[in-house]
Amino acid sequence: MSYLKFEKTLLTNLEESLPKEVLRTNRSGAYHCTTIVDCNTRKYHGLLVIPIPELDDENHVLLSSLDETVIQHGAEFNLGLHKYQGNNYSPKGHKYVREFECEKVPTTWYRVGGVILKKEKLFVHHENRILIRYTLVDAHSATTLRLRPFLAFRSVRQYTHENTQASRDYGIVDNGIKTCMYPGYPELFMQLNKKNEFHFQPDWYRGIEYPKEQERGYDFNEDLYVPGYFELNIKKGESVVFSAGISEVNTRTLKKTFEEEREERTPRDNFQHCLINAAHQFLNKQGTESYILAGYPWFKCRARDLFISLPGLTLAIDETAKFEKVMETACKAITHFINNEPDNLKIYEMEHPDVLLWAVWCIQQYAKMVSREKCRENYGKLLEDIMDFIRKGGHHNLFLHSNGLVYSNGSDKAVTWMNSTANGHPVITRTGYIVEFNALWYNALRFTADLLGEKESTLMTEALNELAEKAGKSFVDTFLNEYGYLLDYVDGNMMDWSVRPNMIFAAAFDYSPLNARQKKGVVDICTKELLTPKGLRSLSPKSGGYNPNYVGPQSQRDYAYHQGTAWPWLAGFYFEAYLRIYKMSGLGFVERQLIGYEDELSSHCIGSIPELFDGNPPFKGRGAISFAMNVAEIQRTLYLLSKYNY
Repeated sequence: MSYLKFEKTLLTNLEESLPKEVLRTNRSGAYHCTTIVDCNTRKYHGLLVIPIPELDDENHVLLSSLDETVIQHGAEFNLGLHKYQGNNYSPKGHKYVREFECEKVPTTWYRVGGVILKKEKLFVHHENRILIRYTLVDAHSATTLRLRPFLAFRSVRQYTHENTQASRDYGIVDNGIKTCMYPGYPELFMQLNKKNEFHFQPDWYRGIEYPKEQERGYDFNEDLYVPGYFELNIKKGESVVFSAGISEVNTRTLKKTFEEEREERTPRDNFQHCLINAAHQFLNKQGTESYILAGYPWFKCRARDLFISLPGLTLAIDETAKFEKVMETACKAITHFINNEPDNLKIYEMEHPDVLLWAVWCIQQYAKMVSREKCRENYGKLLEDIMDFIRKGGHHNLFLHSNGLVYSNGSDKAVTWMNSTANGHPVITRTGYIVEFNALWYNALRFTADLLGEKESTLMTEALNELAEKAGKSFVDTFLNEYGYLLDYVDGNMMDWSVRPNMIFAAAFDYSPLNARQKKGVVDICTKELLTPKGLRSLSPKSGGYNPNYVGPQSQRDYAYHQGTAWPWLAGFYFEAYLRIYKMSGLGFVERQLIGYEDELSSHCIGSIPELFDGNPPFKGRGAISFAMNVAEIQRTLYLLSKYNY
């Protein structure tokens, strides 16, 4: 029995099946994404979606979909599915779907009369190529398979519409064709491992709709170009492999490549294996550089997300070499930033004031989970450089004040992870002494001083410890209020009394200015007012402005983004803080809480965790379908539990 398996009853009910999405990536930025019934519902969906650096910094949909038709005795049964105006679906291929499972690779079984056809899809690692294997499991008479490609050749941010500029030219290649709709795009090679006939029958399929975009308040229809179709005979028990990529392939190797790639996949047969599989999808190797994408399908590599998610995506699953590879690229970006040097690396938002502090936290996890000595050897100099840079006022928006705390101006531009904006201004103005910035700062001071001081006490380690003493006292005086929780930010006489999750970091980090009783106070109020089965709310329902439903057009969603929505990655730090306080007696509670995330693996993006959830029941998943920080922190929680269970 497959862990991620869906039966006919669910699959043929589009209300149930269309919200469930499938994501496969090549670990180099390209991906395949659609629904479990292969009906595209977003402009980001496609069979082959790849970065094209020569054009821009976006991904581009080359091959949108591939409609299969089974032909027997002259009768045609089209297995494709597209949405058109007026809630019309055509050609309604979902009625032939009998089963979908996603253990090794996404696999669909179709039944048409006496025909049983199995379809398996995979993305070749580090290559812009998707392979689809069709196996005729059963048939009682001669069977023909027809494959009709729907081409887009456009950015994921745009749509294509019928036009006269699109080239209809194509060239014959080994067992297939190559074509390119517009100048500047690479050629798309579509080939099979078996001789077939390509029938040139150019046409536009007009008015295809994407309901997820309509839901989000965007334009939602486009036209797709179909150059014709491939046709071949297939015998009972036979498998054929279709390849779509930007280079010609030796078709005789396709079967072998499919088998080898399939064997490399982590089987998604339990909760942890699904998270490991999802973790691998965020890796993005570009030439000699390695990155972590913040999420799919639209996020790039963001600095804060990279440092928060890297330990959970790599160290927590014993993949130290991958951590070191990504940090190699990240270290260059940090050095360029500190030295104000030009930087062509693809790590965005490095200038945000808390990013360097999260980098220190990230390195700290390496010291804990790998080796303090190796950490000192690999990252000691970088830690010194970061702490010097901040202490000496090098950062344009992270100011060290005489009370030992760090100050940032966030009134004009959002500077924290709560970064939604409306009309050019932050929706949530967090400015001045920001609680998590200063929790990070205190942790960074103590960790760096301890790590470097193990080798030898220096003027720097003494200075860091002295600064930490001052910062720790000021932290408690500034943030701790009479109700036992922490203010979200303080700027002069302005104090934000909203109950927000940013205080949890002060209770979760290894080094905290809070004593045990104060930490418990923070954890208790987070438990009472912020905890949901899908993460910590970004705002308590008892605080003004609570807006828990992330729905509607962009402007409406911007106002809800951090005003009550629940975020799973915050739960990772909450669980860490909870275990610090309750130790072994807290294990059962944390294990029960994780059930809420395991349930999600079959609800939104199959085998992964989405960006955020509504803050009220039924806690519906929203935003990006697969989010690195969420997967990472739930994975790190499993690692923490395993340490207690030894």
